[in-house]
Amino acid sequence: MSEQILSNARIVLEDRIIDGSVVIRDGKIASIDEGKSSTGEDFGGDYLIPGLVELHTDHLESHYSPRPGVRWHMTSAIQAHDAQIVTSGITTVFDCLRMGSDEDGGFDKGEMREMADAIQAAERDDRLRAEHLIHLRCEVASDNVLDHFADFENDPHVRLVSLMDHSPGQRQFQTMDQYTLYYKTKRGLTDEQFSRFVESRLSLSQKYSAVHRDALAKVCAERGITVASHDDATLAHVEEAKGHGVKLAEFPTSFEAAEASHKSGMSVLMGAPNVVRGKSHSGNIAARDLAKRGVLDVLSSDYVPLSLLHASFVLADEIDGISLPQAIAMVTSTPARTVSLDDRGRIESGLRADLVRVRRTDGVPVIRSVWREGRRVA
Repeated sequence: MSEQILSNARIVLEDRIIDGSVVIRDGKIASIDEGKSSTGEDFGGDYLIPGLVELHTDHLESHYSPRPGVRWHMTSAIQAHDAQIVTSGITTVFDCLRMGSDEDGGFDKGEMREMADAIQAAERDDRLRAEHLIHLRCEVASDNVLDHFADFENDPHVRLVSLMDHSPGQRQFQTMDQYTLYYKTKRGLTDEQFSRFVESRLSLSQKYSAVHRDALAKVCAERGITVASHDDATLAHVEEAKGHGVKLAEFPTSFEAAEASHKSGMSVLMGAPNVVRGKSHSGNIAARDLAKRGVLDVLSSDYVPLSLLHASFVLADEIDGISLPQAIAMVTSTPARTVSLDDRGRIESGLRADLVRVRRTDGVPVIRSVWREGRRVA
């Protein structure tokens, strides 16, 4: 039997912090003991927290397509992504793969299937240190989203599917000012080009969104895949999400949608970069304001992996009523439970020994070591 002892740590449990030691045996947490110890790896008072569980990150995409029109070697991109994920304390990551493309770009049919195959091959070759699962981001207004989704029909790694519509005048882009900045200004479109672009997006949304939402939600229910809504803005959006069996409300764009989602039993997810920056990059609601109202459940690193742990400490420092254990739960136990991963996310006897050693006296926390199933991976 393989045994390790991590001693003299500040152990962050779900409801409190204790000083003590954790015994790891055969990749699982065997026991948790309070008090000082003279055996094992001495943490010297550093925090010991569960490995972080990341449900929504576009980070892999930035490694694979680092410049417009550039495609990097898939295995190399995956390894670079994995290295940054693990050294940010993330031991379980849901890699977002985009389903559906349009005149604004995206990936060809089969391209994301090839990426998923490359991730699984890298795992078999023991190239990766975090556990990688798949989150399919389905653009329901795209005419080819179901064709792309069909490539994952029998893939057990798909554990989360989000239903999203980035058409103008709703959800993420409730005003045309936001949409114009994001699509016209940043892409350098002329007035005529932008007008055609908006007209096409609205037409596609009207034709396909409802039909594709229904079809995808039905398949997910049959396969036991967790469903997420995306950018809900109104009570009608929340009711629609409830009808589709949604368990995760990603990035709601209004207070009323966030509160209604939380009260209905969905886990409300917001971006950790939003917490660290104190505002949304697209001008929507601030995650800290949802935390103050008690309706923020899960954080996602979105596009900055280290922000996940950083934001947890920001919330514990700056939001009255949120303790460090409660903030850490937003990046560990709550996301794990939301997607039915009940074997991780907490420091508890019998669970996976996915653990992170964190030193933090002030400012940005420093990750000292990471274990996945008892194996030191960073």
